[in-house]
Amino acid sequence: MSKSVIVVGTGNAALCAAIAALEKGASVTLLEKADEALAGGNTKYTAGAMRFAYDGAEDLLALLCDPADPRIAKTDFGSYTAEKFGADLLGFNDGRPLSLEQQDLIAQSGETMRWLASHDVTFEPIYSRQSFKKAGRHVFWGGLTLAARNEGVGLFEMELAAVRRLGGTVRYNSGVTGLITQGDSVVGVQIGNEEIRADAVILASGGFEANEEMRVRHMGPQWQAAKVRGTPHNTGDGLRMALDIGAAPHGFYAGGHATPMDLHMADFGGLHLPPGERKNYRKISYFLGVMLNAQGRRFVDEGANFRNYTYAQYGAAILEQPGQFAWQVFDSKVFDLLYAEYRFHDAHFIEANTLEELVNRMDGVDAEAAMQTLMDYNNSVNDEMEFDPTTLDGKATQGITPPKTNWAQKIDQGPFRAFPVTGGITFTYGGLRVDDAGNVMGDQDKPIPGLFACGELVGGVFFAGYPGGSGLTSGAVFGRRAGYGAAR
Repeated sequence: MSKSVIVVGTGNAALCAAIAALEKGASVTLLEKADEALAGGNTKYTAGAMRFAYDGAEDLLALLCDPADPRIAKTDFGSYTAEKFGADLLGFNDGRPLSLEQQDLIAQSGETMRWLASHDVTFEPIYSRQSFKKAGRHVFWGGLTLAARNEGVGLFEMELAAVRRLGGTVRYNSGVTGLITQGDSVVGVQIGNEEIRADAVILASGGFEANEEMRVRHMGPQWQAAKVRGTPHNTGDGLRMALDIGAAPHGFYAGGHATPMDLHMADFGGLHLPPGERKNYRKISYFLGVMLNAQGRRFVDEGANFRNYTYAQYGAAILEQPGQFAWQVFDSKVFDLLYAEYRFHDAHFIEANTLEELVNRMDGVDAEAAMQTLMDYNNSVNDEMEFDPTTLDGKATQGITPPKTNWAQKIDQGPFRAFPVTGGITFTYGGLRVDDAGNVMGDQDKPIPGLFACGELVGGVFFAGYPGGSGLTSGAVFGRRAGYGAAR
């Protein structure tokens, strides 16, 4: 007799869990808190990029929606080995060794991408954000190469189509409010007064980033000011329900993925926009300029690494500044290199012909200190080194703190532009402990029968940050694992 499985949520991790359970013959019902228009959790808000280990272009061709794209013959994808993936994750672990969850993410990343492709979930190269033209070729950088067509919405739609082809069903406006237990086992869920029984429940309902009280309690008072980049429905419900029945908390609750965002965006902004424009409230070309806080000071190394290794941390860095805001400053030499989000119709910025005029128009900033900072920065730039955005070019500042390690060009060619930014939280890092079948572990380090978890609810995957594109891959890897485990 087939198993009955309930999946709580409809984001990437939930849908991967459903696909996997259906593959194994289970009957699957997904319960979604939102209405149909807002279903999909944070997945719909993403750019759809997925980081995974691969040896070369041949590993990518089978994953592409259009392997005949003529650009591919003129593209250098490079490779991204498991060793490099591990080194990148270690760079965000604050001295911790790779966790078991991180090891599993790396080892199963490529296999999981191939599994998705087998269910007609396919991808395209990220030419617009992850490559630069060099000597007539598209050169990819930073180990991140593929994203779903139509970004996160496209990923959601392809995964949902796979669920439906396999016979899964979705109920909307069905927010789960509690777990039903029988002895030590989870045997179903509650939706208000309604009870639904099942052989297994998979929690895939996201983290607590949309819960202001939980953000402040676990992450600190500055996180009250964070913009919420994604769904308003990720309020920690699954986490609360699991902890209430004795699940073991796991991971880094004080951390979260936080990105520089337009200071004047609305919370939960972007879903009303077409898929190609949903990322346009992000402001992540800071590596081409400098960021100044209210005191007129720089506070991060804007060129520490490729932006997909720093953007998920620099939102938090902005929230730690006075007033929880900053200004990104650029000159006209780089206007054509700024991502399209800087030309978005709702992008907020000021423009001036001189730096003196610019800093005096930057609201909330000590203009005199800002001008001194920009002068000191310009005087520290090594003009003998060549600027090259396709590589870590080593074009660094000298004698200032913090340094700018790469891509340090003088800001001296008007007109000048400055963009006001704050931190926007995407997802939280603290979650639950799961075993190698996706089973949620209890506080006695034993699995809770019938209860599984995936996605943002899995703790131990990220700590002080993450290399871009890892979040969706993690959702798919641990979603697939939970689906297989629940179906067994």
